[in-house]
Amino acid sequence: MSKDNTVVAAVDGSLASLAAVRWAANTALKRGIPLRLAASYTMPQFLYAEGMVPPQELFDDLQAETMEKIETARAEAQKVAPDIEICHTLAEGSPIDMLLDMSKDVTMIVMGSRGLGGLSGMVMGSVSAAVVSHALCPVVVVREDLDEAYKYGPVVVGVDGSGISQKAIEYAFAEADARDCELIAVHTWMDMQIQASLAGLTAAQQQWEVVEQEQHMLLGHRLAGFSEKYPDVKVTKIVTRDRPVRALTDAALGAQLLVVGSHGRGGFKGMLLGSTSRALLQSTPCPMMVVRPESK
Repeated sequence: MSKDNTVVAAVDGSLASLAAVRWAANTALKRGIPLRLAASYTMPQFLYAEGMVPPQELFDDLQAETMEKIETARAEAQKVAPDIEICHTLAEGSPIDMLLDMSKDVTMIVMGSRGLGGLSGMVMGSVSAAVVSHALCPVVVVREDLDEAYKYGPVVVGVDGSGISQKAIEYAFAEADARDCELIAVHTWMDMQIQASLAGLTAAQQQWEVVEQEQHMLLGHRLAGFSEKYPDVKVTKIVTRDRPVRALTDAALGAQLLVVGSHGRGGFKGMLLGSTSRALLQSTPCPMMVVRPESK
């Protein structure tokens, strides 16, 4: 799926980023590929007057401080997967530029989050928004308080019938296969309005049953090719008349990964463009992978 089969973990020294490193190390182990630790530094503007060139000692100190964060992350990764290959990238400049540039060629980028407290450190605010919204590979967000969530449970994927949903399914199958775990495919629909009268409710229920059967067939069609490619992956299908955030959050309880597409039709459209995305990224009970249309 990518030119450089590597898992990248964003490192900023926070507890949230260390949680991301642990998840990334486990993923690299399961996939049998290297882990790359990525950190950046910038020269604080207040340390020198405009137009002046900072002394080399300041750069050296910033590099050394950032390298300490990388070494701490390396030790954390080795606790999870002592035998994986670990390399690192230390860059000067914006973490956005560094991560988006790396996203052109790697398998995935893993970032840490404080959950309800917001995204932390390197991945705070505009950085997280830019990377999740514009990366050319899948981005996994790992909440700090989900420390051991990466070890157990199924992989869950949201399916809405769009092209980007198909890319999310592809990555979800690959992860479930690498982790030797069950895949739960969730498809929601909220297209029919409940009628006020009892007769209307009876008719609506009959219509719902027809629509639900159609949606089951659609879901099966969307999964068929991947089930053939990954015959060892057990698949459980969930079709529900519910809102995507609630349905996916419920299905992801006890899961080790939730995979969603960032753009699509129906319930998942605009998922990363406001309160819906923030709610899911902050409340999902497991690490969450976001797959964009450009993901390779």
